[in-house]
Amino acid sequence: MSLTASLDASSVTAEPGAQTDLPLQILNSGSTVEEYRFEVVGACAAWSTVEPRTLSLYPGASGTVVLRLTPPRDSSVPAGETPFGIRVVPTSELSETVVPEGRVTVAPFTEVTSELVPRSSNGARRGSHQLAVDNRGNAPATVRLSGRTGTERARVDFATAELRIPPGHADFAKLRVRPAKRLWRGTPVTHTFQVFAALVAAEGGQEPYAPGVSEPAVLEPVVLDGSYEQQAILPGWLPRALILAAVVAIALVGLWYALLRPAVKSAAREAITPEAVASAAEKTASPSSGTADGGATAGTGGGNAGATAGAEGGANSGAGQNGTGSGASSGSGTGAGSAQGAGAPTSARVEVRDAVGGGSASGSAYRVPAGSTFELTDIVVQNPQGDAGTLVVSSQNDPVLRLALENFRDSDYHFVTPILVPAGGEITMTVDCRQVGRPVQAPRPSRCAESLFLGGTLRSNSE
Repeated sequence: MSLTASLDASSVTAEPGAQTDLPLQILNSGSTVEEYRFEVVGACAAWSTVEPRTLSLYPGASGTVVLRLTPPRDSSVPAGETPFGIRVVPTSELSETVVPEGRVTVAPFTEVTSELVPRSSNGARRGSHQLAVDNRGNAPATVRLSGRTGTERARVDFATAELRIPPGHADFAKLRVRPAKRLWRGTPVTHTFQVFAALVAAEGGQEPYAPGVSEPAVLEPVVLDGSYEQQAILPGWLPRALILAAVVAIALVGLWYALLRPAVKSAAREAITPEAVASAAEKTASPSSGTADGGATAGTGGGNAGATAGAEGGANSGAGQNGTGSGASSGSGTGAGSAQGAGAPTSARVEVRDAVGGGSASGSAYRVPAGSTFELTDIVVQNPQGDAGTLVVSSQNDPVLRLALENFRDSDYHFVTPILVPAGGEITMTVDCRQVGRPVQAPRPSRCAESLFLGGTLRSNSE
């Protein structure tokens, strides 16, 4: 090989923002004149140059070029050791390229800026701020945070005592200014305070302590001023508002007793007229006509019997047993008809049990007596165990309700238009059990158990 290239030093330290030169020796051991060009390879190629860019040498001659390293003073180039190489390329013999290698150590530098956001705060209980710390250096920075107030009437509390910030990044720390005493009312009080962001120096850009140094070196801290305005808990307008509300309340009470109350009494007296008294007397005397109690007032000539007949159903046409019954308002007239037309409230209940796989089981809840009609208006079905299966409520073998047991525990139905069940008709409930439920904190039963409650009115067909 007719080319020899060597660096004066295999390693060099470069300061960010400064220029560092490293000589490179070139020897042409060939037999012809040769021109060489140079290329820097590695991470430092962006901020490195070779001067001059080309070099021509006669056979047996040697020359020197300079590798110029200018790392920028910002966070784009991290501190630490970086390998590099210089490719020496002969113009006529590309195959004889050589690459001498070395290492450059970028020295760390620290640059930290801080900002208090916001500078001023206000509140009744505390003031909230954030301290933004920006690491513009090329090595991780550890920043210690602290604060103090101008007086003992308030204190500054940080959420964290230290921030570890990578190069080129910013971090935030929350701080609160708390007053020593509460201000219930009065003029707001302003508390001034200062916060300190002290950078702990780190050699080598990796650790917060320098190699061989047991304690960190604390640099001059960044000092920021802020203020917190402590406001009163009770607003200043509250006493005036309370006084105004009391005055309004007193005025309304006085207006009531002075004007409205006498007017109300006067209107009440004017409403009591002879016509109103006579109308009230007529309304009080009207129930004695026998329409409400089925002819309870006895008439002349044996009206007691006619009244009794009217109350029991109106079987007689209005004549008493011992007289004409004219004093009972026709005996079985309006009074008797109203009493029988109301019907008799009737209810019934049945419980049906059924085993799984044994077919369905039925039970009769109510059979209508002869000479009557039952008006069914209310149905309540219960599934207390949580069984699964089918429940059918039927009237005259026609289904009224068909329900799935797993859909309910208690369910009630009310009908505005009653379901009419004729004399001799029967209301039944049929249960087909598929799975027996299990009550909470109780042993599992052996059979399904459902109950039916129904209600309505029983009327006589003679009505």
